[in-house]
Amino acid sequence: MQLIDHQIRLQLPTYWPRALEPEALNRMDHPTPFLVCDLETVRERYAHLTAALPGVNCYYAVKCNPELELLAAFDQLGSSFEVASCAELQMLQKLGVDPERVLYSNTVKPAAHIAESFAAGLWRYAFDSEGELYKLAQHAPGAAVYVRLRVDDSTSLFPLSRKFGAEAQEARALLLLARSLGLRPYGVTFHVGSQCTTTTAWRQAIAAVGRLLSRLSGDGITLEMLNLGGGFPARYVEDVPSVDQIANTIESALHELLPYRPELLAVEPGRYLVAESAVLVGGVLGREVRAGENWAYLDVGAYNGLMETQQTVNQWRYPLWSSRPDHAAADQVPFTVTGPSCDSSDTTFFGVHLPATLDAGDRLYIGSAGAYTLSYASHFNGFPPPSPVFIGRS
Repeated sequence: MQLIDHQIRLQLPTYWPRALEPEALNRMDHPTPFLVCDLETVRERYAHLTAALPGVNCYYAVKCNPELELLAAFDQLGSSFEVASCAELQMLQKLGVDPERVLYSNTVKPAAHIAESFAAGLWRYAFDSEGELYKLAQHAPGAAVYVRLRVDDSTSLFPLSRKFGAEAQEARALLLLARSLGLRPYGVTFHVGSQCTTTTAWRQAIAAVGRLLSRLSGDGITLEMLNLGGGFPARYVEDVPSVDQIANTIESALHELLPYRPELLAVEPGRYLVAESAVLVGGVLGREVRAGENWAYLDVGAYNGLMETQQTVNQWRYPLWSSRPDHAAADQVPFTVTGPSCDSSDTTFFGVHLPATLDAGDRLYIGSAGAYTLSYASHFNGFPPPSPVFIGRS
């Protein structure tokens, strides 16, 4: 396993929110585990993204972190939303969000969810198959539909193309079918994969969209929306393309887009907006030595917040810090960090350097933890998910 390098071990990452530096976290009197989210950092990320992509509408991906206070903050910022189920739509409705501002981008939906969301006023739906079009025609007659195009997502940490997306020629045929079924061919979308690590993925995807638009023009179909999807990466331990670099690539590709540029441009960011805004605080339950290895047992693990470490076979790396007053100065030794459950696979980090003085009662601070931690968390083995704590309210 790769180890976190010496500089990252001994220096707090520069992108760690100032309001959530270890000294501030040490003063927080909350039972662990808890997730502290700085709403000021969320506002900064949103402002940066929208400034980098002027004229592009933001639809926050609710699945990334669906806490109501966070959704309310995005609503106040003027963001629209993207959902994958009626339950997510209902969360937004509780906040007074008009379903007309919502995209339903799950391409295979329960028929009951289609009917319920359509009755509520949601009118735009993603699809990538004939079966979905027939469901939409029956349960959301006349709805606007946008086809999900399969694109190269091999440079992302979480590729999605095996499960979602239609090939270009298939996408054309599907939009023709949508028209024949009385649906409104509205747009095209793609997703370059979650935590995409190269800007060229967007350029290649937009070029593929252009080829589809050209074919559809001959069919008398002009699409109103180009949805650039998600994939905007957050900073964890390793460098990633900045949102400005990605935006420059997108703008350049859109400038070259032929035969036309759809009127509505959209993005569905999640991780970029919220990951770096939060720190997950776990308590050390015990410190053991097994077969010569140092083990730290935390009260938070894969099943109550850190599932992405399992999805990546323990290659997902977060910036780590501890509550030890001697953290930066202490001798650092490699640790295996594991969760509280009785499942041996509930082990999240291997070979991470932490103070040799770390012991039961200390805390471990896991940075860039605002995305997909609360979403995936369960009560497995009776251990509770992290409780959300919000700071930086306006």
